[in-house]
Amino acid sequence: MKKLIQFFGAWYGAKKIGGGKCGCIGTFFVFLILFWIIGYVLEAF
Repeated sequence: MKKLIQFFGAWYGAKKIGGGKCGCIGTFFVFLILFWIIGYVLEAF
């Protein structure tokens, strides 16, 4: 369940932050960074 929350949270954030301004590669990197940060936060709880 945590992985699902982590994935959708990162996907939504990357869509909002990189939504066309950064291009495909920029959105992918934003997704990876958010995926890592959300995973770190979820492990803290």
